[in-house]
Amino acid sequence: MKISTRLKLAQVICIVLLAVMAVVFARTAGAMRHEIAKAEITFEVLRGAASLRYLSLEYVQHHLARTRAQWLQRHQSLRRVIAADGGFDGEDELALLRDIRERHQSLGGLFGELQAVQGEFVRTPERAVILRELEARLSGLMMNRAQAMMSDAEDLARQSRANMLAAQSDLVLAGAVLVGLVLLVVLGAMGLTIRSVSKPLMRLHRATEVVGSGRLDVALDVRADDEIGSLARAFDGMVERLRQTTVSRDELIRANATLQREIAERMAAENRVVAQLARMSLLHQITRSIGERQDLPSIFQVVVRCLEDQLPIDFGAICLYQDGGLEVSCVGLRSQALSARMGMAEAARIAIDENGLSRCVRGQLVYEPDIRQVDFPFPRRLAGAGMGSLVLAPLLAESTVFGVLVVARAEPGAFSSTDCEFLRQLSEHVALAANQARLYGELQRAYDDLHQSQVQVTKQERLRALGQMASGIAHDINNAISPIGLYAESLLETEHGLSENGRACLQVIERAIDDVASTVARMREFYRQREPQLNHSTVNVNLMIQHVVDLTRARWSDMPQQRGIVIEMRQELGDELPAILGVEGEIREALTNLIFNAVDAMPDGGAVTLRTDYLAALDDGSGPYVLVEVADTGAGMDEATQRRCLEPFFTTKGERGTGLGLATVYGMTERHGARIAIASRPNQGTAVKLYFPLAPALPAGAA
Repeated sequence: MKISTRLKLAQVICIVLLAVMAVVFARTAGAMRHEIAKAEITFEVLRGAASLRYLSLEYVQHHLARTRAQWLQRHQSLRRVIAADGGFDGEDELALLRDIRERHQSLGGLFGELQAVQGEFVRTPERAVILRELEARLSGLMMNRAQAMMSDAEDLARQSRANMLAAQSDLVLAGAVLVGLVLLVVLGAMGLTIRSVSKPLMRLHRATEVVGSGRLDVALDVRADDEIGSLARAFDGMVERLRQTTVSRDELIRANATLQREIAERMAAENRVVAQLARMSLLHQITRSIGERQDLPSIFQVVVRCLEDQLPIDFGAICLYQDGGLEVSCVGLRSQALSARMGMAEAARIAIDENGLSRCVRGQLVYEPDIRQVDFPFPRRLAGAGMGSLVLAPLLAESTVFGVLVVARAEPGAFSSTDCEFLRQLSEHVALAANQARLYGELQRAYDDLHQSQVQVTKQERLRALGQMASGIAHDINNAISPIGLYAESLLETEHGLSENGRACLQVIERAIDDVASTVARMREFYRQREPQLNHSTVNVNLMIQHVVDLTRARWSDMPQQRGIVIEMRQELGDELPAILGVEGEIREALTNLIFNAVDAMPDGGAVTLRTDYLAALDDGSGPYVLVEVADTGAGMDEATQRRCLEPFFTTKGERGTGLGLATVYGMTERHGARIAIASRPNQGTAVKLYFPLAPALPAGAA
């Protein structure tokens, strides 16, 4: 019989035994599922009985409607659980289930009686003692019934567990018997197979060793009709064919060496191509990423992060070359801890000559394969932090080095010539992107300056036109009211026979003329051009602020307090402020107007902050200035109001305002060569900042 036939027969026997085992397991598993289902029912009964017991106690103690509803709901759900037999088929189990149903039904009756007793408490409170004793008895009976149900449920659970253990024992026994039979069949088949295979295989193994040693004068000569015999005859045929077509061993060795060499060369070339493609892809990715950014910090951060993640490197940073040294501008995220240990955090300075960096700042790419052998402090710091090799790639813009790309790896000699060439190309792209970002920034600043100048010129032209219009209006009003005022004054002085009513009317006319003249005078303050140096003198800003606070105290303190409103005046005055040159009265009047506006903007109270400071330069490079700021926490202004707030006669106060307060402030700043800036948002307050130029220094010996 062939070996395959014997193995197939053993396989069929094993399959039959496994099928029998599967049937036994299935029946046993069904029995176990049946017992598990009964165990779940007993668990539900046990939990329901315990819940009814607890709810009964709570109802007896507190008599809550919520507890009564929960008790009835739990009683109903437990009745649904025990309504069917639930798979219980033993006589003992069915008897226990009947006892549980009877106790459940009696428990419902007892709870009904307990509710009736509670109703009697309400209707006949004089029977409280008897009813409480009855309630206690009913409660005890309910506890006993619930405890009995729990005991019956535990008995059911114990029987279910016993049945489950019996089913498991049957399953284990049947499995052990069937597994033993399968092992017996398998071992028998293996024994027969090994006995008929081992000796021929040993002969085949020895013959194979002989052929492997170069001798081809061997034959197995096995005459069996099974697979081993077929294999032996095939081996003898193979040896015969080898004997007919054999070649020398040296020729085979040479051919194999040539093949291995060609394979190695092709693999090396393929690896070089793959590495070059990876470098080109990384260069393209970095170039595309930095091309989408217009500021140096983000460009540098993208470059260093990509090198850390994909080249990769162990340390990366970019330094800017300025003032004869290198300043660290960007450090990679993974290099932060290392740079902190080396004292190379952002904004750190690195000297050029004493660190051997002069070649790099002259535009040469510098590669140090083993920085532990370099004597300069900067490579020594890197070596002390665990780095072994270093590349410095210059960043050139218009043939001028403006920065250096610093990359390092922990292993010495870790950068190949391909890596150095890639870093050189990358530095060119980074330098180009950085130069474009710098040009873009300069262009943007120039555009912003031009736009600001256009806005300022437009505002000045509009205010100048309004000033000329105000001048004409003031002149016409003066011409119109002068005769009225003169005649009214003349009549009051010369006509003694006027009636009291007539004299009162003339006095009203005279006061109205005075009010109009006052308004015209304020208009004149706006449009009148004064000699810039006529009455200018040095002004102590902090002292003037104190005077303004005292002058306006009635407006921001006394008057609001009479209405039950509190306005806090805060002063944040800079120390040792330099003096400014100007007319103190005009500046004081402007600050008074600003404080009045701040108070008007806070009808419900708030805080006014007067702040002074010395500013060496503003963002546009102009300066130095002395800052005087008036800020409030009032209603604020929207953008449309801010655009027009400096225009004469524009007001948001209705009939209470003239629209000349901020216009007068603007006129004062123009006459003093100062600048004004207004920052405001609705419901977030307003801050008006005045920037005054410093008083010129007196020449030596001037009094």
